[in-house]
Amino acid sequence: MTTLVDRLVALPTAAVSDALDALGLPGALHGITPLTDTARAVGPAFTVRYEPITGEPGTVGDFLDDVPAGSVVVIDNAGRTDCTVWGGIMTGAATARRIAGTVVHGVCRDVATAVELGYPMFSAGRFMRTGKDRVRCVAVQQPVRISGVTIAPDDLITADADGAVAVGAQHLDAVVELAERIEDTERRIVDAVRTGSTLRQARTELGYHTLQSRT
Repeated sequence: MTTLVDRLVALPTAAVSDALDALGLPGALHGITPLTDTARAVGPAFTVRYEPITGEPGTVGDFLDDVPAGSVVVIDNAGRTDCTVWGGIMTGAATARRIAGTVVHGVCRDVATAVELGYPMFSAGRFMRTGKDRVRCVAVQQPVRISGVTIAPDDLITADADGAVAVGAQHLDAVVELAERIEDTERRIVDAVRTGSTLRQARTELGYHTLQSRT
């Protein structure tokens, strides 16, 4: 039986974002981009938050031992671009543990390793300087906030070539249903143009201009 998550996997982030807009919900994670255009990750969020050290030693990613297979690791490093919280060791371990992917509100490093392993990595950029003794892990499986979007553990993350989107678990049914309708309508518009319709006519007849209007 097809589950809601299976249906989410089949949807591009653009349709999911449009559905969130129509429902008046936040979710699009601004500034988060994939390392490669083929990266794709869908799964429940496993959340982690870092903060700058204040005299005590920094801590690194031992939380990875507790991440269930199929999860998307979501790390809030406050958008910092001067030090990383994800590198090659974590990429290798995450791949071995069958973790679905990683979203970092900040930068990653050892990009070549992620590309070689085909690991889905999404971040605000890349930079080689370590976060050791610069940041420390202060919360695991607690809500984090990225670009104005609050992400709770087990909210659904979907990410592709266009970026990353978070969908609150309580809204998943409504978002998936509406995103499927949006995706179907846009497909029908393209089909109509291919068979001779003007774009203006197809959009009007199929209600394109109201697709993202709040319901």
